[in-house]
Amino acid sequence: MTNTLPALGHSLPDAPSLSVLIVDDNLDAADSLAEVLRLYGFGVHVAYGPDSALAAEQADVVLLELRLAGISGWELVRRMRAAATARPSPFVAVTTCGSKDDRRRSDEAGIDLHLVKPVEPTVLVEALRRYERVLA
Repeated sequence: MTNTLPALGHSLPDAPSLSVLIVDDNLDAADSLAEVLRLYGFGVHVAYGPDSALAAEQADVVLLELRLAGISGWELVRRMRAAATARPSPFVAVTTCGSKDDRRRSDEAGIDLHLVKPVEPTVLVEALRRYERVLA
């Protein structure tokens, strides 16, 4: 499997069209995903844990790992939705949690999309582009 970045758009926008908050306490995973998304022109902020995610400015879309130190990603989503001052952001789980029970818990927490790692960059970028169109 080759992880090359396909040309989903031949030129990058002058300014990010969608802001994305990545929440993952695995620094390497978070930073790698952030770099990929920046290459596609998204504005990206990284929170390396629940506390920094709760303190972050609201993004257009939140990508998060569900296995976090301290509180679970499911609980974090509930808290972030409760704290939202405007329309809550869509939440996308990009996680190692892939069981039927994990997906049920994601639905109950209000997670909009549940993707299991490893996720092909094109799949994630296409999902973000759909949110981009809806939020425009």
